[in-house]
Amino acid sequence: MVHAMKTGIHPDYREVVFQDVTTDFSFLTRSTMPTKESIKWEDGNEYPLIKVDISSASHPFYTGKHKIVDTSGRVDKFRKRYAQK
Repeated sequence: MVHAMKTGIHPDYREVVFQDVTTDFSFLTRSTMPTKESIKWEDGNEYPLIKVDISSASHPFYTGKHKIVDTSGRVDKFRKRYAQK
């Protein structure tokens, strides 16, 4: 028995390129995320582009590098607040 999906209620599931903006690492996969940008991929085709801040190329868990990005002193405030007395 074949079940047909209702038309007009599902998002467009298509091939897209995710690009890590910090490392310029990109990969092609499928997604329903909307975007207005596009990029020409290695196969010569043009795909929708979704830019991300963190991917497996930049996340400390995958790279083995632990970095603390602290732009407003939050780490120092935390350490002072919970310091051993």
